[in-house]
Amino acid sequence: MRIVFCGTPDFSVEPLNQLLVNQFNVVGVYCQPDRGVGRGRKIQYSAVKQCAIDNNLDVFQPKSLRNPDDIETLRSLKPDLLVVVAYGLILPQAVLDIPSIGCWNIHASLLPRWRGAAPIHRALLAGDKTTGVGIMDMEAGLDTGAVYLQHECAISQNETAQKLHDRLAKMGAHALIECLELLKNNLLPQPMPQDNENVTYAHKLEKSESKISWDESAKQIDRKIRAFNPWPGVVGCIEGIDYKLWKAEVVHKETNLNPGEIVTANKNTLVIACKKGQLKIVVIQKPGKKQMQIDQFMPSMRQWYK
Repeated sequence: MRIVFCGTPDFSVEPLNQLLVNQFNVVGVYCQPDRGVGRGRKIQYSAVKQCAIDNNLDVFQPKSLRNPDDIETLRSLKPDLLVVVAYGLILPQAVLDIPSIGCWNIHASLLPRWRGAAPIHRALLAGDKTTGVGIMDMEAGLDTGAVYLQHECAISQNETAQKLHDRLAKMGAHALIECLELLKNNLLPQPMPQDNENVTYAHKLEKSESKISWDESAKQIDRKIRAFNPWPGVVGCIEGIDYKLWKAEVVHKETNLNPGEIVTANKNTLVIACKKGQLKIVVIQKPGKKQMQIDQFMPSMRQWYK
């Protein structure tokens, strides 16, 4: 079986690694073009490109897959299967029609919930108790294809987007190998169409969403802190200054103070009033400084003590 792999970020690396470990025939790797990072716009390879180079795989980086020459290059690889994992480019029907078996996508949610670009973050923001991964037969629509299999997992109360990302990447890689083994043994079931009445969309994360309001509930702010860790991080205003908040705990207690006012402050503790409940800050970051545990931060903030 000739497999072409399409993916770009960290989430895509584990599935590619598992294909190689299990000795599947990866004949080419597609990822997005290199981009400059930082002030100097230094070119940095994506995680998938670096993995492909390390394993002596041919790498292709078209700006889109709508150009006839790029489509012809893909066709020349004679793929039986396209495996797509967080690639970041739209695959037109002309591309989907190339592989003899089809195009499979690893998606980090239990479809049809959270179709779209940011399923991990949206699940955390919504307070979902469970999520999972699935192997989907790709169509031209946005995550609309029928699903071969899905595996569910619980979301823990203190889980960040990064931790959930890492868990689901491994789950997705193993689900992919499971599907491929079923296919090899002629045991792969027909994919199940999605229930379109239960669709939700996971819109792309925007940096503008990272600014919190203390008029939100403590529970919702905590969800944001976890969902936006590591990017873009949550920004909250305390005593007139914007701080990044990286970890917090919900205090299920009400107060007569206005949202945003300090409830408790001492050398080890900082608790802020919210519209509903209170938020105990655990890890904070001053503008232009590094993250700090709250007991490192508070000794210099004696003017807040109460």
